[in-house]
Amino acid sequence: MSQPIRNIAIIAHVDHGKTTLVDCLLKQSGTFAAHEKLAERIMDSNDLERERGITILAKNCAIEYRGTRINIVDTPGHADFGGEVERVLSMVDGVLLVVDAVDGPMPQTRFVTRKALSLGLKAI
Repeated sequence: MSQPIRNIAIIAHVDHGKTTLVDCLLKQSGTFAAHEKLAERIMDSNDLERERGITILAKNCAIEYRGTRINIVDTPGHADFGGEVERVLSMVDGVLLVVDAVDGPMPQTRFVTRKALSLGLKAI
């Protein structure tokens, strides 16, 4: 019997916590052993991303939750990389929308949300 799979993208404005959320999900899911020391921003793996402190290329990872494989795509939040987000949205079943509690919805939040909804994706 095959395992159920869900494909989600995490979308938000730049610096609103997408990559931090993915890092936490990976740690909480047991993907890494408790004794493993992990760098901050696990998903931002290339030098330019680490130097600038932003995600430039969308990257995927997977976690297991209650018998379901959840493929997660961490997307860029900066407006300069909106095309990268648009490409990802055509490959997922839904989106997890992250909104900074202090800043609220920002321009890129609105842009990526409109794109996701126009493709018929469900947002959490």
